[in-house]
Order: sequence, then C-alpha cells, then structure tokens
Amino acid sequence: MDPKAILRAFYPDDTPLRRKLLDHSSQVRDEALRIAARPACAGLSLDLDLVSAGAWLHDIGIYRCNAPEILCTGTQHYLRHGIIGADMLREYGALHGLDLEPCARICERHTGSGLTAAEIRIRRLPLPARDYLPETLEEKLICLADKFYSKSGDGHRKTTDAVRRSMNRFGAGPLHRLDALLDLFGLA
Repeated sequence: MDPKAILRAFYPDDTPLRRKLLDHSSQVRDEALRIAARPACAGLSLDLDLVSAGAWLHDIGIYRCNAPEILCTGTQHYLRHGIIGADMLREYGALHGLDLEPCARICERHTGSGLTAAEIRIRRLPLPARDYLPETLEEKLICLADKFYSKSGDGHRKTTDAVRRSMNRFGAGPLHRLDALLDLFGLA
C-alpha cells in the first residue's frame, strides 16, 4: 500500500489544503517514528509500516469538513473528519482490493485522546454515540503524535506541557487518557 497514492486519489491537485495536509501528516509521521525509536518503546513490537501509513492517512477526511481556518471548505462538522476518513479508506480499499481497516481505525480513533460514547452524548458532539478510543499500539501512538502538531498553528512542535494544557480544557477523562499515552510511550 502506498499512502501517498491514496492521498493523491482524494487530493489530486496541488492546493494549499493538500500542502497543509501533507505537511501535518509528515510531522505526525516523523513524531510517531521518533517516539517509537525511544528506548521506552523497544519492547512494544510496533508495526512501523502501519505507523507510517496511518500517520499519512489519519486526517484524509478533512476536505469534506467545514473548517475555513485550516482551508477546509466542506459541509461536515470538523469533529467528523475521523469517521469520514475511515469511511473513505474502507470504500477505497474495497474498490482496490486493499485491507485499509487498520488505517481506517486510526482515522476514527485519533481525535483528542479518543472519545467515549458518554462524552459524545454529554457534550452533544456531532458523532454517533459510540467509543472512538485508540486500542492498538499503533492507534495509540498516532493519536499521541498528532497532539504535538496543529494544522492551524505555526507548524512548530508543542511541548508536552502545552499538549496537556490543551487537553485539560476537555476535562479529567481526556487528560487522564493523554497521560496514559504519555506514560505508555515513555514521555511522562
């Protein structure tokens, strides 16, 4: 599987949005691989090919969302980009005989530190009320690596403290899950 070819299928033109997506995805991939290379991760048996592909594809659904501040001019709420991307990858995989389910799961489970059905209901988020929590090591790693870079920011890596502060505004549950990810990958 060539994740860049899949991205080209959905983002064929060299547009500012495509460049923003490629820059962000590259940063997340590099961060995930940097974390995976840490001594704390030596015994985790991470699938680095999946980590790389999943990082490239984790935000593939953004163009269908309405987030003009990051050049997205679609109609869907931005929080839906993960489930949209998952659906896109499942359809693409079915058409091309590719098993993209591991990358689809990364798409739908990377938002925040994952989302629970209860959080979706309580906060009335525009998502089907089910759990979107990263489960595999690769899902967890990309979820974490994504927190260090923002598509709307200056492109610089956030500090761990800045990431924790940004997650703290969503409450104790998301912050606790972030701390568990930081601990799992030796960044706590």
